[in-house]
Order: sequence, then structure tokens, then C-alpha cells
Amino acid sequence: MMTGRTARAERVEVTRDHILTAAERLFAEHGVFSVSNRQISEAAGQGNTAAVGYHFGTKTHLVQAIVRKHSESIERHRAEMLAAVEGSGDVRDWVSCMVRPVTEHLARLGSPTWYARFLAQVGTDPALNAITAEESRASPSLQRNIEGFNRCLPALPPAVRTERGEMMRQLVLHACAVRERALAEGAPTPRESWQGTATGLIDALVGLWLAPVTSDETTGCPEPGNPDKTGHPELGKPGVAGQQVS
Repeated sequence: MMTGRTARAERVEVTRDHILTAAERLFAEHGVFSVSNRQISEAAGQGNTAAVGYHFGTKTHLVQAIVRKHSESIERHRAEMLAAVEGSGDVRDWVSCMVRPVTEHLARLGSPTWYARFLAQVGTDPALNAITAEESRASPSLQRNIEGFNRCLPALPPAVRTERGEMMRQLVLHACAVRERALAEGAPTPRESWQGTATGLIDALVGLWLAPVTSDETTGCPEPGNPDKTGHPELGKPGVAGQQVS
């Protein structure tokens, strides 16, 4: 027989889930700071307009809770993929482990979904983006993924690594958000499935990371064929990249 405490705990859990779902959708559609706690409470079917603050505290904590709601599934799938590519020297294997856990999570959610657009909205604000960055740093599987990725990258100047890491983040973030919006609106998409979308992203990202580096004095990149200032070997030859992707 269900006790009073257990029944209350279940009600609280259901309420929190409704709030998270409503907040994710509204943040995705309108932006995080354009949505009030009152609007979220009403969309979640809560008569008490203070319900969001009661259950989650600040808006920052609410954003963090939405990210964590999705991270367990992504983390589990990435760990499974990493086990299959352990020791690989192929950049594509490690890029796949970064991309496919996200796209396959979105596929499993069905349609419509809002998580990709939510992340794109969060990514426009430095303070909120710091939340997702902190969650990434706390992900054991992602850290293993980055370590394996770094081991098989050709040597790149630090400025180029930073630049391409940001390009990668933006490409994955916005490609997923654009596809998610198109599916929600019934608009055509370049690929028929999230699996196909992942394949296209991986193709582009492998090309991005393995592309040659053109000398540019304004960024401190060396002339092709010469060692750079950090002592990396000749560009284009295999080397160990010590910096993280992001």
C-alpha cells in the first residue's frame, strides 16, 4: 500500500517533470530570458505561479536541470560507443562518438522535440553556456572521448585548435536545431533521418579537423611545412594534440 510520503514524493516528481517539459519547450521557442516563471507554471498546468521557484530555485538551476534530464541517456550511449572504438587511430571514430549519442537521443525522443533548439538558445548566452560547459566537463565519457580524439589528431597550432573546436560546437548545435525545427513544422529536411544527419555532420567535421592550415600572421599560424612556435612537428603529419576540443 502506498504511504502518504511516497504518494507525495510521486506527485512532486510528476510536477517537476511537467515544469521541465514546459520550460524546455518555451525556452526553445522564445529564448530563456524571454520566458517568465509564471508562463512556465501556467504551461505546466500549475495553479501556483511560484511553483518553478519552489521546485528549482533560480532560472540557472532550471536550465541545469533540463540539461541533466537528457544527459544520462546521452552519456550511456556514448560509453557504449567508446567501448567499441577503444584504441582507434581514426579521427572519424572519435567524432562519431561525439555526434551520434546526441542525434540518436533526439531520434528516440520522437517528434516534436525541443532539446536541440533549447541548447541553441542557451548557447547564445555566455553565462548559460557555462552551465552546459560545466556539465560536459563532468561527463566521464566525453572526457574519454576527447582524450582519444586528441591522440589521433594531426598537430595543429593552439589558435587553430580553439577555432575549429568552436566551429565544431556551433555546427553540431545549429544543424541539430535547424533539423528539429523543420521536423516540428513539417518542413522538408536534407536528410531523411537523424542517423543520416549524423553521417553528414561527421563527414563535415572530419574534413574540418583534417583540413590543411594556411599561414596567417594575424593568428600566429606557421607557414606550412615549418615547425610552429609551440614545437609541434610539421603540419599534416601525425602528432599528439594536448588541448581539448572545446
